[in-house]
Amino acid sequence: MRVCLIYDCLFPYTVGGAERTYRSLAELLAADGHDVTYVTLRQWERGERADVPGVRVVTAGPRMPLYSSPGRRRVLPPIVFGLGVLWHLLRHGRSYEAVHCASFPYFSLLAAAAARPLGRYRLVVDWHEVWTQGYWREYLGPLAGRVGWLVQRVCARLPQRAFCFSRLHAQRLRDEGFRGEVTILPGEWSGTLEPSPVRTADPLVVFAGRHIPEKRVLTIPPAIAAARADLPELRGVILGDGPDRAELLRELERLGLGEVIEAPGFVDGSRVDQEIARALCMLLPSRREGYGLVVLEASAHGTPSVVVKDPDNAAVELIEEGENGFIVKSASPEDLAAAILRVHAGGSALRAATASWFARNAERHSLRRTLEIQVEAYGHALDRA
Repeated sequence: MRVCLIYDCLFPYTVGGAERTYRSLAELLAADGHDVTYVTLRQWERGERADVPGVRVVTAGPRMPLYSSPGRRRVLPPIVFGLGVLWHLLRHGRSYEAVHCASFPYFSLLAAAAARPLGRYRLVVDWHEVWTQGYWREYLGPLAGRVGWLVQRVCARLPQRAFCFSRLHAQRLRDEGFRGEVTILPGEWSGTLEPSPVRTADPLVVFAGRHIPEKRVLTIPPAIAAARADLPELRGVILGDGPDRAELLRELERLGLGEVIEAPGFVDGSRVDQEIARALCMLLPSRREGYGLVVLEASAHGTPSVVVKDPDNAAVELIEEGENGFIVKSASPEDLAAAILRVHAGGSALRAATASWFARNAERHSLRRTLEIQVEAYGHALDRA
């Protein structure tokens, strides 16, 4: 089957859960014998070529910074990318049997829908997140936020085969006016289905992700400081980078934690695995997660996760309380510290339970199972009038 994947980011040139998922999806499709094209923005130096085994990578726009300094998505890159996608599909749409894109950034979805009558391909859309009108206002301000919400609402009503990765966002998509079938996909885990040997944990808290306001990385130093009152040997590693990094480093200096918490920036995958495997817990204080892939990554090593119960956080759906981690009511230092200490009190029994949870659930949450469902949709998605 001839498949076109559309996403404005490509791993490892940009790093995030969706980037890793779409690259893995492209490689799995190619390995299964499908003809795969990956349309993206250029994130590498001019003259270089992106290398994805078995996949044709097509750029639909120049290299551009995707985020503004406060960590918000810039408006111009999605518009440029949408125009590039439209141009590509107007010229090549008929060579694809299925076009598979993320709902966000929405302009590429609008472009794929606009070119569809000419291309006559099946349109498959992943809705990792559906934002409320209130969150749009908070994110972009009253006027731009309303425009963003209205664009999302238009996209939700386009003819498409829709997929979500959580019950939370599936219901929100229906609330936005989608009238077709919404399938909740099992997951995005592309690693091994067998848990790693569980090792004794070091007194270490790990965070891995972008340093943006939604991840609330600035709550981690005071939480570790509070937990050290009862567990003085506790240390931290904060992996990743982003617009909040400078403030994070200032916070570590202010609290006198420069020798206690390491913040090395972006590191390679092997370093991430090593830190997670030896950690007491994965601390994920995010207020907004469309899925929470890092919870699966931690569970694969028998490392419990601590997540925060927030209206926009779908990662809570991956936590069985007291089995592979804990859900706390807020991102306050006191609540996060209490959860860290609960993990420590759980000891080896909690780590064994986390590994058992992963062994039972890894296949159900696997990207391979998701791929089987989506490839079936490539062949059976029908146009709606």
